[in-house]
Amino acid sequence: MKATFDGTMIHTGQDGLSLYDQGGYGRPEESGLGLSPEEALYLLQRGKLEPEGFDFDSLLMQFADTHNFLRSFIVYRDIRERGYAVQTGPHDFRVFRRGQRPGKGTTQYLIRVLSERDPIVFSALIREVGTAENMRKNYVLAVVDDEEELTYYDIRFHRPKPREVTPLGKGIVATPIGASAMVTGESGSALETQWFGTRLDPNRLLLSPPEVLFLLDQEIIGFSGGSVDRDQYNRSALAADSELNEKLIVYSALRTLGYTPRTGYKFGHHFRVYTESNSHSEMLVHAIPEGSEIAISTISRSVRMAHSVKKKMLFACVQSEGIVYIEFARMKL
Repeated sequence: MKATFDGTMIHTGQDGLSLYDQGGYGRPEESGLGLSPEEALYLLQRGKLEPEGFDFDSLLMQFADTHNFLRSFIVYRDIRERGYAVQTGPHDFRVFRRGQRPGKGTTQYLIRVLSERDPIVFSALIREVGTAENMRKNYVLAVVDDEEELTYYDIRFHRPKPREVTPLGKGIVATPIGASAMVTGESGSALETQWFGTRLDPNRLLLSPPEVLFLLDQEIIGFSGGSVDRDQYNRSALAADSELNEKLIVYSALRTLGYTPRTGYKFGHHFRVYTESNSHSEMLVHAIPEGSEIAISTISRSVRMAHSVKKKMLFACVQSEGIVYIEFARMKL
């Protein structure tokens, strides 16, 4: 099928409309069909298009300097070969439900294309996931590595549901010990029943900094002798952990929901979180401040780890208006 290139788009005559009608390629226009560069290259590679003055290599080189173009073409081709109709926008691509096409179907996925070295800018990600959610579409990241292999990630907001919380008594006496605190006797046992602390010995329970600060804020514990107040302890603990502010906000929110957050150090994250029982943690949660950027390669390792131990991977973005939990999961289209 003959076509011409105007410097931006590729255009066919009226005979090109069959490509739209049968396969959902391009967008109809007055003189025929307008094709994006990705669509034209794919059709040229399949032997269905003959742009005047171009073969595949020369047309590819025409767009080689366009930011992200080669990765976009690789993603477009992969999606097409999986049997989906796909068009550009409103992110990088919108993908129709399998067996459906433009004009006679609905979009299922909104796809953003990244390389393995691109950062995830969480403020932008939250906006785009919100847009997809408002449109009732699934938001997907398509990541192209240095060997041009593809990994797809399903990204969505996670909205944890509250559970009933058994209240603890107040006025438990704790002794600060460096960045930790210690509770003894029956008071330690009462805290332990709700999965606070770690046993130093049968009579002594050690509390981590987020636990200490949460329990202080709830007035469940107080320091013995009045030697240290909450602010003094917080400054001391913050000096040893620069991420403590975000960790405390997320820890407190999870505890208030009735969940049990425990250290996720061995998984490389802030918390492993128990939601239904205290026998198996269902989530890994990493607290991040507003405006954070994290390399997609780092997130990839996190998602693989979570998948290997059968947990959800959540990044808890602490914002002025509250916490936004974003779940990352590998997927197959």
